[in-house]
Amino acid sequence: MNFSYTIFILIIPIATFLLLGFFYNRIKPAVSGWIGVTALSVVAGLSYYTAYQYFFNVGKIDGKFQTFFGFQANWMNFTENLRIDMGILLDPISIMMLVVVSTISLMAHIYSRGYMKGDRGYTKFFAFLSLFTFAMMGLVVATNLFQIYIFWELVGVSSYLLIGFYYEKPSAVAAAKKAFIVTRFADLGFLIGILLMGYYGGSFDFMELNNPEGPAIMNWASTSFMGLSVITWALILMFVGGAGKSAMLPFHIWLPDAMEGPTPVSALIHAATMVVAGVYLVARMFPMFHFVEDGFALHVVAWVGAISSLFAAFIALTQKDIKRVLAFSTMSQIGYMMLALGVSKYDGHEGLGYMASMWHLFTHAMFKALLFLGAGSVIHAVHSNYLKDMGGLRKYMPITNITFLIAALSISGFPLTAGFFSKDEILVAAFEHNKAIYFITLFVAGLTAFYMFRLYFGIFWGKKKEYEHTPHESPWSMTIPLLFLAFMSIATGYLPFSEWVTADHKALHGHIGLFSNLGVIHWDMAGIAITAGLLGIAIAWFFYKKPTDYPAKVSAAFGRLYKWAFNKFYFDEVYLFVTKQIIFKRISTPFAWFDKKVVDGTMDGIGNTTVSLSKVIKGTQSGRIQDYAFAFAGGVFVLVLIVIYMI
Repeated sequence: MNFSYTIFILIIPIATFLLLGFFYNRIKPAVSGWIGVTALSVVAGLSYYTAYQYFFNVGKIDGKFQTFFGFQANWMNFTENLRIDMGILLDPISIMMLVVVSTISLMAHIYSRGYMKGDRGYTKFFAFLSLFTFAMMGLVVATNLFQIYIFWELVGVSSYLLIGFYYEKPSAVAAAKKAFIVTRFADLGFLIGILLMGYYGGSFDFMELNNPEGPAIMNWASTSFMGLSVITWALILMFVGGAGKSAMLPFHIWLPDAMEGPTPVSALIHAATMVVAGVYLVARMFPMFHFVEDGFALHVVAWVGAISSLFAAFIALTQKDIKRVLAFSTMSQIGYMMLALGVSKYDGHEGLGYMASMWHLFTHAMFKALLFLGAGSVIHAVHSNYLKDMGGLRKYMPITNITFLIAALSISGFPLTAGFFSKDEILVAAFEHNKAIYFITLFVAGLTAFYMFRLYFGIFWGKKKEYEHTPHESPWSMTIPLLFLAFMSIATGYLPFSEWVTADHKALHGHIGLFSNLGVIHWDMAGIAITAGLLGIAIAWFFYKKPTDYPAKVSAAFGRLYKWAFNKFYFDEVYLFVTKQIIFKRISTPFAWFDKKVVDGTMDGIGNTTVSLSKVIKGTQSGRIQDYAFAFAGGVFVLVLIVIYMI
């Protein structure tokens, strides 16, 4: 089948951005909203059609899914073998990501029509959303490392514009700069890794690099540095870039501040798109991560993911801003995806952890977008982000209440929800390959259930508040996305994901089919995880369903540990200290002095000397002919004396 039409998946959002961007003063806000929604509806339709054709009609040959190019053209040649192409790569994970990005982006567009109504930057907001969608779409269909890097940076630029959308607020400007600068440091590692990979791996192309019998994997040990092969260093540096985009330790500090953007931005960036770019990068390069140096880089991925997941869960327990709780929850769940990749194996097909990671990426996109949009609906009603200003909202906002509950159950791994199925696979993969990571993952599952239902009970139950204005349910433009995503937060658990994402599903489960997932649940592992989740929910119910003093007592009992977690373990303060006291004061200040006193001083000295000398000799250029005649005669006289003396 000819997939060349997929180029329109990229053309439509960038054309929408240009249209709304150039004519934002001439297009009425209501019209710009419909333009954005219509364009993304077409993009989503094309993505769904591509997924249907690929998975059900033409993608599988001889029992294995093939790779197709919707478009490919040579852009730049360095050597006979080293080149850069621009194109559209279609395989199971890129098509899965097309569906995820287009779905969440469409929901964010529809939701924004109600949420952003009356905002003077309404048209500009939809233009930025389209630019971000274009960047993410280009990233997920990239055919090589340089193409993914180009769109990777464009994602960073567009997220900067969205996070800092309310540019009149100093906090929004600071958050946008923080996100941009932190990810730039990480992306420097990504760029260096790409250059090393191109030089020592001999290619930028994903197909060539990931070929188990190709030169990059077969000859990975040809050059080493500090005890590791250069290819391993390249992979680790590329993962640094992924850790920055996915807010893994120690590059996570930008994520909670990014909540300064409008809530639809939080759903779009922090649910399924920008923050999963790092996970997607590792998945795209998975054979190399697995085979090179016996998977050393993959072990790094696993432990960074596990530690980040636990770290973020502790912080989420203490936060009082509901969007910040969801932000750290995102960091924790991205850690789940990373550790699942890290404990996966490759034996002719991507293993259980790989499949589980991609599946959790898919399900997490739905329920986390629902959580953010549900939080936006609540904020829209009470005009506050803080739990202390909420309570008893279930009777005022029944749709938001039930949809938020479904999302909270799904992320907690409640039986028969989508999150239950994908989280079960991650736990099984971790248990089979690394018991320590398994216990971390299990503990985080219990913490996740607790802090999510702390959020749910605190918003919709708890103490009844006296609101200045009676809260009400959000308009249909905001509730329709909530209902759709609530359905997806359950239904995506019943997709035959192991058939689609892996080359040989039988090696994993032995059978396939829609609604077959109940038959492949590892009930021994699942039972333990269910118990952990139910325990977390029960404790949250006991603490927060009705007003009690138990939360205050427990917080006081933990003392400094609670304070540290509430202050995010002071990472921001440490970075500020390092930046101001060490980099600026100890390093930059001496360099600034040297630059000003020595470099500038030398240049100033040369200039001043030239000016002083010119004052002394400027009389020789007086303009009077007698002075010139005297100088000429004097010069001739001196030359004559020299000649006589030499003779």
